[in-house]
Amino acid sequence: MTSPALPAVAAPALDALLRLPPYQAYSYSYPHKTAYRTLDIPRSLRDVWRDEDRRALFLYLHIPFCSYRCGFCNLFALARPAEDTVARYLDQLEAQFATTQEALDEHAFARFALGGGTPSYLDFSQLQRVFAMLRAGGVDLRDIPAGMEVSPETVDAEKMALCREAGIDRISMGIQSFSEAEVRALVRPQQREVVERSIDAIRTQGFPALNLDLIYGIAGQTVASFIASIDSALAFAPEELYLYPLYVRPLTGLGRISQIDGKRRFALQPEPVDDRLSMYRAGRDRLLSAGYTQVSMRMFRAPHAPATDIGPAYCCQDDGMVGIGCGARSYTRGLHYASEYGVSRRGVVDILDHYLSLSREDFARVDHGIVLDGDEQRRRFAMQSLLVKPGLSLSAWRARFGSEVFDELPQLRDLEPAGLACLDDDLLALTDEGFARADTLGPWLVSSAVAARMAEYSLR
Repeated sequence: MTSPALPAVAAPALDALLRLPPYQAYSYSYPHKTAYRTLDIPRSLRDVWRDEDRRALFLYLHIPFCSYRCGFCNLFALARPAEDTVARYLDQLEAQFATTQEALDEHAFARFALGGGTPSYLDFSQLQRVFAMLRAGGVDLRDIPAGMEVSPETVDAEKMALCREAGIDRISMGIQSFSEAEVRALVRPQQREVVERSIDAIRTQGFPALNLDLIYGIAGQTVASFIASIDSALAFAPEELYLYPLYVRPLTGLGRISQIDGKRRFALQPEPVDDRLSMYRAGRDRLLSAGYTQVSMRMFRAPHAPATDIGPAYCCQDDGMVGIGCGARSYTRGLHYASEYGVSRRGVVDILDHYLSLSREDFARVDHGIVLDGDEQRRRFAMQSLLVKPGLSLSAWRARFGSEVFDELPQLRDLEPAGLACLDDDLLALTDEGFARADTLGPWLVSSAVAARMAEYSLR
């Protein structure tokens, strides 16, 4: 089906954006899945990857199941699925993985992640099955950096021992807050004792890296209570800490509550009494004083964290990603593809049911995604480089695109006069204020064409 012509969306001027609240959108991937559409002509998976460099790929497996759906979550996930649904899903995961391996022909994986949803929602035997599938496909997680997401209530000693033995070396767990009142405000049934028990089970197995996620901007939260949660997290000496600003998005639990009853403060307070920026700055300063290094607006690494250059070389700006599972994205340089995107339970169920009906022949085709022309590839490279340390390398840009970055994206010249970045020889790097404004700068770099596609997307 051909997409209708979309109206142009004028790119906002930086000075205009800087007059708005700093939290506009999280640009963790570009283009966002709301810019994906049914392709005019389905493409063979083998043809999609034929001319790509397949020597250092990122393998991502998506497990779209959880014990419960947090009020802020807009990921592709389904809470409390039927047992039969999980079993059928693993059947499809194996079929898609085998089909993709065949289509890739000669290739190698340099990174691995098991995400969701909550991968640790799977029971011991189901996790065994996933790891056996990888080994049968020639993927030994002990040879490459391999991460996995978990939630406190799904962690136990037996599963963690299995994951460590399989080669998982990084565990990421969403805590969000150590205050029970604050996690209740997030519609998250979590108790501190469960969190502490799960961290102990993870530490007992000796995973080299533990990441803990915290959220700021929760109803009733203060700067002091946010710092208290950070201090509680620091007591476990995590190798990484992520500080996420709360966004209340459409069709999420908090989003629905906000629509139904605007008087109930389950969601963020409206402007101008939004303390997220104050919380961010206080949290950042607390972690820096504890010896952590800021990598991005959200990510902080401890001095005892493992080196980042372990394993085969991988560069997210240049190397591809292979996503397996419903909701997983795959990236080549010129095409990003995935299943459809949904947030509501009905939307997720419909998309998941479609995935469960697919054949091996279906998995050998790509029919939903977005084609990236040269401009979109350059914008993606700029975002993925600029919004993390060390920053955007002018020589790396020149090697990739054969041009000068300021000729291709002249708007980047506005960053230094605004105090948001510094240009030092080869590197354009964000300042402290630039990192604080990362969720403004991401949307600022979105093309008018992608902005139009995102604006007209009908979220399910």
